[in-house]
Amino acid sequence: MAGGWAPEGGVQDQIEDNIADAVHKARRCLPVGNGRAECEDCGNQIPVARRTALPGARTCVACQQERDKRPAHSPINRRGSKDSQLR
Repeated sequence: MAGGWAPEGGVQDQIEDNIADAVHKARRCLPVGNGRAECEDCGNQIPVARRTALPGARTCVACQQERDKRPAHSPINRRGSKDSQLR
């Protein structure tokens, strides 16, 4: 049931948009191109198994875990107002 200014199914549409945005962001973050033999952050050797599993790997596992801990902020403000909740 829609309420206020939201069209019927508007909430579900927003949920699907959020998921689609997260998938697109995750795909953009995947490494592409030639990987490296040494980590670009610490200079340690990247294990062959990691380079095989993730061909574009540019960091070792430890450095990538540190990068993943950093907060990621979306450039889209979907919580600013009721109208911003719908595309």
